[in-house]
Amino acid sequence: MNDVASPAVQSWKVTLPCTRAEAEALDGDIAAFTMMEHPPVLMTSEAAPDDENIWQLDAYFEGKPSTAAIKLLKTLVPSAAHSKPVVEALSDEDWVTLSQQGLEPVTAGRFHVRNLASDAEQPDRVNLLIEAGRAFGTGQHETTAGCLTMLDRMRRVGMRARNVADIGTGTGLLAFAALNLWPHAHAIASDIDPVAVDISAANAIANGVKLGDRAGQLALVTAAGADHAAIIGRAPYDLLIANILAGPLIELAPSLCALVEDGGTILLAGLLDTQADAVLAAYRAQGMRLAERTDRGDWPTLRLRKRPSIGWKRARRLNPAARGEAPGFGSL
Repeated sequence: MNDVASPAVQSWKVTLPCTRAEAEALDGDIAAFTMMEHPPVLMTSEAAPDDENIWQLDAYFEGKPSTAAIKLLKTLVPSAAHSKPVVEALSDEDWVTLSQQGLEPVTAGRFHVRNLASDAEQPDRVNLLIEAGRAFGTGQHETTAGCLTMLDRMRRVGMRARNVADIGTGTGLLAFAALNLWPHAHAIASDIDPVAVDISAANAIANGVKLGDRAGQLALVTAAGADHAAIIGRAPYDLLIANILAGPLIELAPSLCALVEDGGTILLAGLLDTQADAVLAAYRAQGMRLAERTDRGDWPTLRLRKRPSIGWKRARRLNPAARGEAPGFGSL
């Protein structure tokens, strides 16, 4: 019997230039790689500090990538069609740690979000640790930072929240922020991805957020959109957060608006400025009005209020044929 451990599979990284638009289009699972036993993990980042449109794609593979895999990767970023990819073997260090080293802490409103435990805290801020990994919502993306800033502004002008829902929570970050601002509120967070829910639970423990069903605690559930007994049973909400994508936001508008009380607030993000009119139209049709809008680059954050004349009605279940899914998005 050979008791010598087998060597670990070496990780490899392939780097290609890309545009900002191509980087933003890579959110979520890439169908081209779904048939691979070990599909690569894709990460994008700005490559030129003085030009926001120059980005790069880093693909991490378990084992040396084949020529076919590299060709397939290039099809995801057409602007790199004539560029030579940089292919390199990584050392035995964890590639996730390597990939996080380029992420700078983000300050948004009173919040300072660190992606590495080694990053310094800021004594005059609310420090949150959300390590980059398998779920969206580290605070790096403009949509997440925009929501943090908006939540902070809401608290500064005296708005109160007693019952909060975070739909498509990703890493749990926005739910944590809401509970920090309104520590006696009831709060629930959901995501369609059970991995994201597990990560949110771990992040809650790391940040001292208590899990549970009582005031000041966070309940976590796996759900597609608002279709979960725990989410519906806690309604109506005076604050509902949905930082997802424009398509799901539009499809979920009836269900989300039905969960909000008269005068209650819905915070929407994850949409591009070119999609804002369509999203707003869907929510205005459900009795919401735009109270405030802020933009970070091409990404708006919308604060909506429910008109008192609509009243509260029990949330309807989603049409099974509709893709009313709420993937955690704030992990960028």
